[in-house]
Amino acid sequence: MDIQMDLMIGTGGMALILLAFLLNQISRWKNDDLLYDFTNFLGGAGLVYYAWVGRMWPFIILNLIWAFLSLKDVLFDVSEIRKGKKKFHFYHISGKE
Repeated sequence: MDIQMDLMIGTGGMALILLAFLLNQISRWKNDDLLYDFTNFLGGAGLVYYAWVGRMWPFIILNLIWAFLSLKDVLFDVSEIRKGKKKFHFYHISGKE
């Protein structure tokens, strides 16, 4: 890929992680919501790619762990939703659900 595309993927990954953080901070997403975990996974994966292109090993390791743990949570969330133990939420209106 070209440098411009690499930068877009890295910036997109960063934006997704910051979006998940912001929505969690204002109580729209909980840290155990599927969308929170999925957004963190996609963001982490984008940052792994960006760090890989730049051969930035500390950031590769950090974001690999971030993406892996987020993927683990996504798989758990999907399993709980399928079993009916958890509901899918796009966002929480009151922040107290």
